[in-house]
Amino acid sequence: MTGSESVPARLDTSRPHPARVYDWWLGGKDNYPVDEELARRILAVDGTVLRGARANRRFMHRAVRTAAEAGIRQFLDIGTGIPTEPNLHQVAQGVAPECKVVYADNDPIVLRHAEALLHGTAEGGTDYAHADVRDIDALLGRAGESLDLTEPVALSLVALTHYLGDDPAGDDVYGLLRRYVDALAPGSYLILSQVTPDLSPEAIEKAADQFRRSGTPFHPRSLAEFSRFFDGLELLGPGVIPVYGWRPEPEDVAAQAEGIVPVYAGVARKP
Repeated sequence: MTGSESVPARLDTSRPHPARVYDWWLGGKDNYPVDEELARRILAVDGTVLRGARANRRFMHRAVRTAAEAGIRQFLDIGTGIPTEPNLHQVAQGVAPECKVVYADNDPIVLRHAEALLHGTAEGGTDYAHADVRDIDALLGRAGESLDLTEPVALSLVALTHYLGDDPAGDDVYGLLRRYVDALAPGSYLILSQVTPDLSPEAIEKAADQFRRSGTPFHPRSLAEFSRFFDGLELLGPGVIPVYGWRPEPEDVAAQAEGIVPVYAGVARKP
């Protein structure tokens, strides 16, 4: 792994970062006291977050395996977070060793760990782009150093869109996703998951309040709002569904007994 040439932002440990909060929920050690403090506050008001983090990871594994088994050999994972095995490239290259994977994130600590830990197969390739999801041209430019964007790509934004607002004067998350999809070749895949208030409204509102108090925007979305991300695309079965139910494996079926996970998931193909 070489890492795309860029100058990472200064590591800021005075404010929590979603990737490091998520790392704490997954039992990782690559976070700071400010991240742990927020993670514990959210856990205190929303008891679903630990199983939600685990369910999101398993969904990513199933979705990536599905894309690879369908013939996709290029993957772009935006908002990758702290590396947690098995990583996306391990799943994809486990299906087809020649798969190429680019991870993109804007947190310097993710860059450090990615450079040290994310090694792909000799037949394929694994690279890292230090870039913000909002800077489409820069991110795709760096990804294009490793991927052929004229060929199909599986674009993964797992548990990312709820940190982006939909105001056209701000993040414009719907416009942002549309621009990414427009840049992909026909036959590409879009892999998404997103926190929703539909399944646990009171707990999610309390969790969102904790995020916002920490300076982290948080935007849970309804089924209709989440489904809008897939407009113009061909949804794979079973469609947009709570994350546990997307092509579940025995482990996922067993985990459902733990309780609900207020997260929607979906995978779609660009026609």
